[in-house]
Amino acid sequence: MARKYPIYKGLQKPLVFRGFKGKFIYWGLGSLLAGLVLGALTMSLVNMWLGAIVLIGSIAGGLFYIASRQKKGLYNKSRPQGIFIYPVNFRKVNQYGLKTRL
Repeated sequence: MARKYPIYKGLQKPLVFRGFKGKFIYWGLGSLLAGLVLGALTMSLVNMWLGAIVLIGSIAGGLFYIASRQKKGLYNKSRPQGIFIYPVNFRKVNQYGLKTRL
């Protein structure tokens, strides 16, 4: 008798962490680290309060930007608007046909 094992059906789905999917998780981590570095540099060089504003603004702005990019899809897709007409050059087609004939 064959044993039946449960099949995990989520193998083809992207990884999800707190609403961010796939590559956007890494982008979110990058924006957090960049915000921390910018905030720390501003705190040490200019002012503590301005550094705190830069820290919060850069982290929040980066995460909102990434969330808006994620709504467009997991992969970079070009979605052109309009109708495109590609001209066909029949002269080249006729030239190829003439070269093969005797």
